[in-house]
Parts: sequence; structure tokens; C-alpha cells
Amino acid sequence: MAAIGKIRSWGPVLIGVVGLALFAFIAEELVRSTDALRNDSRQQVGEVLGKKVSVQEFQALVDEYQEVIKMTQGRENLSEEELNQVKDMVWNTYVQTSIVENEASKLGLTVTDQELQNVLKEGTNPMLAQTPFVNQQTGRFDANALKKFLADYKQMQSTNPQQAEQYATVYKYWTFIEKTLRQQILAGKYQVLLANCIMSNPMEAKMAFKDENEEANIQLAAFPYTSVKESEAKVSDADLKAKYEEMKDMFRQTVESRDVKYVSVQVSASTADRQATIKEMQGFASQLATAADPTEVVRKSASQVSYLGLPQSGRAFPRDIAARLDSMSAGQVYGPVENKLDNTYNVVKLISKQEMPDSIQFRVIQVGAETAEAARVKADSVYNAVNGGADFEALAKKYGQTGEKTWLTGAMYESSPSMDKDSKTYLQTVMNLGVGQTANVQLTSGNIIVQVLDRKAPTTKYVAAVVKRDNNFSKDTYSQAYNKFSQFVSETQNAEQLEKNAKKNGYQVMPLNDVTTAQHNIAGIRATRDAMKWLFEAEEGAVSPLYECGDNNTLLVMVLTKVNKEGYRTLDDERVKSFVKAEALRDKQAEILMAKVKDVKSVAAAKAKGGQVASVNQVTFAAPVFVQATGAAEPALSGAVASVKAGAFSKNPVKGNGGVYLFQVVKKSNRPVKYDEKATMATLKQKMMQYAGNFMQELYQNAEVKDNRYLFF
Repeated sequence: MAAIGKIRSWGPVLIGVVGLALFAFIAEELVRSTDALRNDSRQQVGEVLGKKVSVQEFQALVDEYQEVIKMTQGRENLSEEELNQVKDMVWNTYVQTSIVENEASKLGLTVTDQELQNVLKEGTNPMLAQTPFVNQQTGRFDANALKKFLADYKQMQSTNPQQAEQYATVYKYWTFIEKTLRQQILAGKYQVLLANCIMSNPMEAKMAFKDENEEANIQLAAFPYTSVKESEAKVSDADLKAKYEEMKDMFRQTVESRDVKYVSVQVSASTADRQATIKEMQGFASQLATAADPTEVVRKSASQVSYLGLPQSGRAFPRDIAARLDSMSAGQVYGPVENKLDNTYNVVKLISKQEMPDSIQFRVIQVGAETAEAARVKADSVYNAVNGGADFEALAKKYGQTGEKTWLTGAMYESSPSMDKDSKTYLQTVMNLGVGQTANVQLTSGNIIVQVLDRKAPTTKYVAAVVKRDNNFSKDTYSQAYNKFSQFVSETQNAEQLEKNAKKNGYQVMPLNDVTTAQHNIAGIRATRDAMKWLFEAEEGAVSPLYECGDNNTLLVMVLTKVNKEGYRTLDDERVKSFVKAEALRDKQAEILMAKVKDVKSVAAAKAKGGQVASVNQVTFAAPVFVQATGAAEPALSGAVASVKAGAFSKNPVKGNGGVYLFQVVKKSNRPVKYDEKATMATLKQKMMQYAGNFMQELYQNAEVKDNRYLFF
């Protein structure tokens, strides 16, 4: 009993200990949960309609689209700018498709397999013309060719997996086309549904025809707003507030943006760096002048332009080099010379220049054997048979080949970064053979019999060795620039110091407004992803760290001057205030001018009041009048003229964009165009379709789109 009593006496202590333990457990789980959520959010590139988009999902879509571009354009790689465009296109397509599918599901709209098949049978969709299933004779998409391909691919997966792999690229491309077609069809159905909600009728068509074809000639008296001094048209704070409320919807922004001031310094080569580069380039020039084969010289120079040793057209060389080649003679070395446009030094040696076809049609038979000698003997036999008049295609089939005709163009090899010995030998043979000539070419893997059938598109081609090197700065030059900039950043704690210290150091402060997460960089500077991350995590007034960015040649620091939250910008925003003030001032100027001319009843009286009088012809309701005196397009004036009869003077002054106007209608007439009710209604219908196409902006605002791609790309 004593023990029980003792335990009871510890009750409050035990409860406290257990409570702390439970709290620690809950806190630990909360931390784990928070970390998990944080890690999960770090893997999300965005959100649409509450659905989170993971970086893996988005990257898969980007990769898919890249492969499509590579296949359709014959590209191996995309530039950074092109890749950014792909990412934007993929994101925008994803967002729009998600929104349309969400709206369509509410209405029960779908795309059936039969609807897709109907599009394929019709074969007129522009996307189908970009597929491999186009009939070469008719130039139209062939649905039967697609069916055969899909059937063959399905069969190959079980009977010939190796060949199925070769077909896989085309199959993936087709699945992308099919997916995109379904998206297009669904969006089209939704848009048509919206368009059909807006009806056209004969009365509306008749009015639209009249508005477009009834013309008026007028005598116009213009009173520009600029004729009223700002000191005469005083704008009060109450005027600004009232105008802001009137225009408030113009200042709504759907995403948060940020304003910064920044200083960037691009490090460039010093005088000593330039002299060192020139000396090195002079050495390359001497080596090119004496080298029998410039291949090694160009390779060791790390030139931006590879040397293939084959005739190439001017398009294969940088513009500055291509422009020089025509004026050079064979064997001549030019340079070193500086090109300030691309910041390079250049040396070029023209080895030969000749006129030759840019397109050559040929066919080949590959001959292989267990040994090189056996292949040579077999190839000699084939070569002799071809020269003896044997059927080329029949011989090719004997060796399991088609012997089909193929075209070689300069574009197929001129962009190659390198060329192996066999490829060079092969191409040189094709280029040097005349029409009807045949050659037996020995390669590492065996022999090939080549026969040229046609030569077209004569072009000037050059064999030229080029050493093009960036005018780079040295490590010492970069260190000096970095140390100076680093000292400047360390002394800068706010926007005021940024301005003051920049001026002291000879730097320029630049403003950058409305940066959003949809952008790929800061101020067009490459490799600023870390700076973007900082920008959207920082608070107003914060100074960024020093960032090394660009092509490892740019130093950057920023101050976050303002966070523009999602929603309505207030009148405290200087840009909003400036815009509202200009509009309020125009209202005041209009009031003064309209009071000045309120009793004017004729053009002559208007001129006496200071109006600038001119004749304006062919005024229609459907198009705004452009007034030379004010330099403004005036839709309000077009509407006013339409309501006044011929010979009459305007009863009230018209407030426009550039001034106040009075006018007299001299005459009205109709254009000699016959009214076609059906055609006019069809035109109105088309306009309604365009209006319906604007539905996406409204839906986008309601989709709560979050774009966090800047964290990853």
C-alpha cells in the first residue's frame, strides 16, 4: 500500500513526463511531416486547377516534345534559347489542355475514337502533313500507310524486337501526334459550343453591313488636349482616387511579380589579354601557312569551326569567314583579324575553291566478307559486273540490298563537327564521280560499289581551314574584376547604398520591373537560376549575394525593391499613379475644352475658337478615324459621325483620345458593294468564333495556376 501511495504521489510528475514525451513524439512527427511536404513541394514545377505537376512529369513532356523537334527538323541538339521556348510551349499547352478538359468534362464533351478516325480519313489536318505517312505521289496523308505501320510495329514486337526498336521512334512520334489531335478536336468542340451561344441574325447582319459600308465626308474641328496647359488643368487627390476606382480592373494582376534594381558587370579581355591572344593566333597563322594538312593545327587550336577537309558551301562557315573566302586565292592565309561582333580573333586559310554540284544522286552496294582480302575480291567482281552492263538493282538484291537511288546534299554533312576517315573517303568519292561513273571504294569495314546517276545545283564550294577563337579574358583579369565587384557588394546593404556605391565604382544601376516566375532569367542574362530562386524567396529591401553567371563572364547583384502581390495594384504604385494621373489630366483638359466650345454651332465658329479644321473623308462606324491634328485614332468620333445626318452639325462636342472634336457631315454615301445576307452573317459568325477563342484568359484566371518552373529550369 505504501508503494502504491508513493506512486500516486508521483502522479503529477508522471503526467508531466508522459505529456512531454507525447509532445516530443508529436513534434518529431510534425517536423517529419513538414519536411516531407517541403520536399514534395520542391519537386513540383507548378499547379493547375489544384493538381500538382511534378518535375518528373513536366520533364517527360519536355523530352517528348524535344524528340518531336529532332525528328521533324533533323536536329541533334537545341540551343538554350530554343529549349526555353520548348519549355514555355509545353507548359502553356499543359495548362490550356488541363483547363479545356476540365470544362469539357462538366459538359460531357469527349473525343471518340470514331471522331479521330474521321480526321485521319479526311487527312487535311496540317499536323498529318508532318508525319512519315504522306503519299509521295499525291502529297496527302495516307491513313492506310499509318494502319500498315501500326500493324507491322505490333507484330515486330513479338517476332522481331530488334527491328521494332528501330520503329519505336516513329511510333512515339505518332502517339504524340494522336494525343495532340485529340486535344485539338476537344478544344475545337468546346470553342464551337461557345461560339454557338452567340447568335447572329438578319437584322444584326444588315446593321453590320451598313456600319461597314456607309461612308461620311466631314469637316472636322479638332481641339487637342495639348492646347491646355497642365497648370490650367489641376488634378486633385480626389480626382486621382475617383479615376483609379473607374479604371481599377486595368490594374489587376493574376500572378505575383517583383521589381528589382541590379548591377551587372560583364568581364572582358584586358589589353594584355588581347596581345597574348594575338600572339597565339599569329602562331596558328604561321602553322597553317606551312602545314600540308591543317587538320592537327585546327584541332590543337580548339577552333569554333571544325575542319572536315571537304568542299563546303559558304553557309557552312560563320558569316564573317564566308564573306572573306570569295576574295581569297587558293593557298592564301588571312589574319589574325578581330571580329568585334562575336568577340573573336580569326585566321583562315583557303585551300581550294571550285564550282561543283550541291546535290548528287547515287546508289551503292555494300560488299563484306570474312576477311578484307575476300571483300576486295568480291567487290572487284561486282564492280566489273556493273561496268560490264549488269543491272545494278539486281546485283544489290543478290547481296540483300535494294540499291535504291539516294540524294546527297551539302547540308547533310557540312554541319558535322568531325569526320572519320571512312566517311571522308566515301563522300569524296561520291563528289568526284561524274554522271554514270562507278567506283570501288575500300573502307575499314569492307568495300562499297558507288555509282553516280545525277548532279544538280552547281555551287561555289571551298575547302578552308579556320581558327576562330574567343577573345577571352585571363584568370588575373577575372580575379581583378571579381575582387572589385565583391568589395562593392560587401559595402552595399540597401537600395540607397547600391546607387551610391555603384556611382563611386563606375557601375550602372538598372531597374527591372515585374519579374515573374514564368521568366527564365534575370535581365536576359544566362545561368541566373540561383538568382531567380533568391528573388522569389527574399523580402522587400533585401540585397542579393554576388552571383557569377552568363557564360562564366558576368557578375550580378540585385536589390528587391518591391513585391507586387497577386490582385489589384494600388494607387501607391508609381506606375499606376502615373498612368491614372495622365488619364485624370486628360479628363480635366476635356472638361475645359468642352466648356470652351459648348455654344459653338458651326465649323467657322469652331475655327474662331482655335479649332484646327480639316476635311476627313471615308469615315465609317466600323473603323476608328485617325486624326492628324491630334495623332490619335478616335473610335468615339466614328460613332458620333454615324449618328448625324448629312448636312448637319454635331450637337455636342466629342471627347476623344487625343482631343475634343466638333464636325459637320458634308455628305454620306454607300460603297458600291452588294448586300449578301448569308455572307455577312457568316462573317459575323467568324468574328464570334474569334471572340469565343478569348475564353481561355477568363478560365486561366480561375484555374489558380502556379508556375514554379524557375526552381528547376
